[in-house]
Amino acid sequence: MILHYYFARKFLWTFLGITGLFVLLLALIDIVDELQDFPDLPFADVLEIVLLNIPHTNYEILPLVLILAAVALFVRLARSSELVVLRAAGRSGLRSLLGPLTVAALIGIVSITMLNPIVAASSKRYQDVKNAYRGGGESVLALSAEGLWLRQGDAMGQTVIHAARASSDVSVLYDATFIAFSPAGEPLRRITARSARLGDGEWVLRGAKTWDLETDINAEATAQYFPMLIVPSALTQERIIDSFGKPEYISLWDLPDFIEELEEAGFSARRYAVWYQMELARPLFLMALMLIAAAFTMRHARTTSTGISVLSAIMLGFTLYYIRNFAQVLAENGQIPVLLAAWAPPVASFLLAFGIVLHMEDG
Repeated sequence: MILHYYFARKFLWTFLGITGLFVLLLALIDIVDELQDFPDLPFADVLEIVLLNIPHTNYEILPLVLILAAVALFVRLARSSELVVLRAAGRSGLRSLLGPLTVAALIGIVSITMLNPIVAASSKRYQDVKNAYRGGGESVLALSAEGLWLRQGDAMGQTVIHAARASSDVSVLYDATFIAFSPAGEPLRRITARSARLGDGEWVLRGAKTWDLETDINAEATAQYFPMLIVPSALTQERIIDSFGKPEYISLWDLPDFIEELEEAGFSARRYAVWYQMELARPLFLMALMLIAAAFTMRHARTTSTGISVLSAIMLGFTLYYIRNFAQVLAENGQIPVLLAAWAPPVASFLLAFGIVLHMEDG
């Protein structure tokens, strides 16, 4: 037990050290990028944007950090001959993997249960803050039993948009209602339309009827009908989808209910189901990467070329990571089943890594 705790502790501290280095490096790179994007913004506001983006950027590279930590650990153990002493004492080298393997599993569990909600909240806030600084204002999209609600805003005021339904890509709204408000919150105009299609910086309304709400005159008496009406908008299809469309903006705990709401509203929830299952499979995939690193680097440094072993471990880890991402793309496009795309790469990676470890250790 003491031996397992020793290896687990060394792996954990190695992982935390490499994580800290990546956090610092990515933060410095992000500061430079944000200063170029917002040269007139105060540094405190730029720093806020960078801090909001740090959780997401580091969450994305977590597999890379873990495999580098595992490589660093076993290379150090091999050079210090600790694994040689372990084998000479009559213990199998496989037993030294139990501690790091447990830590890798715990890292995966903590990442999806605790870090995932933090990443979701910070990523959503990061996009909203950047959109606000770019002058487009914040856009908020919500789903309810009454349909779809969207808000767009700028310095001239806010516009609340409601639609009974929408196309799957949210580019066309049906039975839409636009209500414009002044910066003081007073209603200015109400528009209803059979459909509203999002174009380049504008909504194209078909069968629109407008009411002027600024005057004390009966709004219905001055209402106007237009076969086609243009309403300016700073929104883009990507921004609307980003308001609710990126799975990483939603906490893992809230994803099942969100998937159900999307399906009830008539939207495709396939990409969210894929993301949900792949997040659940993350701990197993991290364990597989740890085994891959161990398989190539836990042999004694004198019997193998350390550089080739490290490069082989990292390249194989990257290959498995990209295969996993490719399976995700196929599942989102409906080419393969969701569960197959989410669980087959981690399971196959774990079995492959375990087989390589057995071959390296026991021939």
